[in-house]
Amino acid sequence: MNVKIFDSTLRDGAQAEGISFLVGDKIKIAKALDELGIDFIEAGNPGSNQKDMEFFDVAKSLTFKHSKLVAFGSTRRCNIDAKDDSNLKALLDASTEYVCIFGKSWDFHVTQIIGTTLEENLSMIKDTIEFLISNGKKVFFDAEHFFDGYKANKEYAIKTLEVAEEAGALTLVLCDTNGGTFPDEMVEIIKDVKNNIKAELGIHLHNDAGMAVGMSCLSVNYGITHIQGTLLGYGERCGNANLSTIIANLELKKNIRCLPEGNINHLTQTARVVAEISNFKLSHNLPYVGTSAFAHKAGMHIDGVFKNSKSFEHVSPDLVGNERKFLISEVAGKATVLAKIQRFYKDVEKNDPRLIKIINTIKDLEYLGYQFEGADASFELIVHKAFGNFKSFFEVIDFKTIGEGPTVKNQNTSSAIIKVRVEGIEEITAANGDGPVDALNKALRKAIGRFYPVLNMVHLSDYKVRILDGKESATAAKTRVLIESTDGVSSWSTVGVSKDIIEASFKALTDSIEYKLFKENNK
Repeated sequence: MNVKIFDSTLRDGAQAEGISFLVGDKIKIAKALDELGIDFIEAGNPGSNQKDMEFFDVAKSLTFKHSKLVAFGSTRRCNIDAKDDSNLKALLDASTEYVCIFGKSWDFHVTQIIGTTLEENLSMIKDTIEFLISNGKKVFFDAEHFFDGYKANKEYAIKTLEVAEEAGALTLVLCDTNGGTFPDEMVEIIKDVKNNIKAELGIHLHNDAGMAVGMSCLSVNYGITHIQGTLLGYGERCGNANLSTIIANLELKKNIRCLPEGNINHLTQTARVVAEISNFKLSHNLPYVGTSAFAHKAGMHIDGVFKNSKSFEHVSPDLVGNERKFLISEVAGKATVLAKIQRFYKDVEKNDPRLIKIINTIKDLEYLGYQFEGADASFELIVHKAFGNFKSFFEVIDFKTIGEGPTVKNQNTSSAIIKVRVEGIEEITAANGDGPVDALNKALRKAIGRFYPVLNMVHLSDYKVRILDGKESATAAKTRVLIESTDGVSSWSTVGVSKDIIEASFKALTDSIEYKLFKENNK
């Protein structure tokens, strides 16, 4: 069995708080979704804004291997001809093979929100679909607020579907626009719809009650063969159904094909690319694709997974392109460290003296306040140093930061001077920044950038500070800094500890850069 996947990240997802896609961003995401093998990409509403129209103009010259672009819009306005509706004209100008039209299926919305009669609303649905089909389009019909409409007036809600079916819509999509329907209600409503409608049925669920993923998966059991959502659950209010979870659930648990064969291995990578372009940090606890989806901390769990991964994992992480993580912490033991080291040096055994050396190093650093649970890159550097496979790429001879209060609004308020040695060559540079850490970061990159241009693509994506010693005054206490960096494809975290927050930050920063250079040098 196959299910068609309809991704609305570029349209419904763009309505999420904090997201504003540029045209270039939308093109990159569309390309990533196409590489993953998504069937339909709803790319925007050309009648609503110039940016979406510009995207569709650019998209005319693009080639997609698998995905079909879809333009989105509403039914014609009240009491005008479809041929005279400017939004429908914009849909035609978008030049997509497929269009998705939403129409009202809740009588309350018809009479109270758009202010027309129930009969006129049915005519709007019919006229719009027939007009688009007569102009060569294939039409999906989103029955907006369908489940609420059914509960209020089921005869009218179903009538909107019947009109859309008679007009020639390819797929009728049942929308839970307010996101408050329960699974048992959904099942009974779908069953009734199936008794009245012959066309293909789709589902479009919002997550306001926290059940969009589960209900989307459940709907397939009752005849739904077209699922709409956004790849990472982005959307208005609480978001849309998360397609990354739905796809993995259906393919791995129900043997229902959602992507071209083998493409599910690219799911995690695609999720990270979309999150990066969206300028949203990928939630660490997202099922399947999150960085913590296969992370183990408790010693008993790690021991079990080490013996047989089925003991504490419902699927293997490699199936979705993710990886297993063993977290270094006070509740982890020798087996944890060994398991992590074996990711890099598979032949290491539990009696290897280098293992003992690493464990002792970790213990000494944890006593000083370091924590490696969220700093895998710093831990990996310790391992490579213990195995004699790490060489430093640069030496920091000296640095100094200067911070002053702002004298001009939005002006950089700090500066840094740094002296480094790279391959026997000394460099002294300075930079301004928004605070001393930012200035230091810029100065260091400036000093070594000409030697290592790959650093131009690296930037800090997160910065966390924690005061460790409550016995000291807050300004004199030991500080732990955790930095997350990214190159746009992968992310890594490093840690630094000191009573001086600038020094702690600099330790984490240099680890981050050393890690990236080491990885590049050992590809």
